[in-house]
Amino acid sequence: MEYARCSGTHASGGVVTSTGNVRPGGRTARVREAVREATLAELADKGYEGLTVEGVALRSGVHKTTVYRRWGSVEGLAADALDLAGGEPWPIPDTGTIEGDLRELARLVLTGFADPEAGPVSTAFISASGRNPVVARALHAFFAARHEQSAVLVTRAVERGELPEGTDAADVVRTAVAPLYYRLFVSGEPVDTAVADRAAASALAAARAGVFRPATASAPPGPGRRGSPPTSPAAEAS
Repeated sequence: MEYARCSGTHASGGVVTSTGNVRPGGRTARVREAVREATLAELADKGYEGLTVEGVALRSGVHKTTVYRRWGSVEGLAADALDLAGGEPWPIPDTGTIEGDLRELARLVLTGFADPEAGPVSTAFISASGRNPVVARALHAFFAARHEQSAVLVTRAVERGELPEGTDAADVVRTAVAPLYYRLFVSGEPVDTAVADRAAASALAAARAGVFRPATASAPPGPGRRGSPPTSPAAEAS
């Protein structure tokens, strides 16, 4: 997962890094950004279970009444932080080959979760999404935005002739990073660079084999299938 913190703290992979760009807008935008920064800091320090409107208000310097009025709850705070992140640029790898790009993408996720500041925030979002539908919808939209941004990896690979036409970019990206999430949040197995590289290589092999292309017309029916020419008794006997 990638999450962005606009203060410029780089956190690849687990929580998106900020590009350092200044978000345009007036006081409303500044208040929203201050609350987002405070939400991330509270998540990093206390996890989702320790996130409170009061804590965010105190850390952001925004009055508690304003936070309640505009965000309503901790679910609203978390969802808005994800919404802001989904619209921010992701440092998409561009190594010149799809093999290198997928490897760097998987490593980006790995280093993000290992980051002492970004990792706990990403973990908090994923943990919260399993218990709260508001956060779950926001996280789904966040990942959808990341898949859309990362589609360029596959687009470039198809143009270079490395992957077949029609390859589903989102499926390639999911397959390249899914083993990392499984180990981190399901099995609890260790995750390292070798694991990330194997996940990327598996995704690449599947993509090259055409696994992520849309389903094509059914193959012509073979012997014994409906619609196939009947076999003669002699052929069956043989």
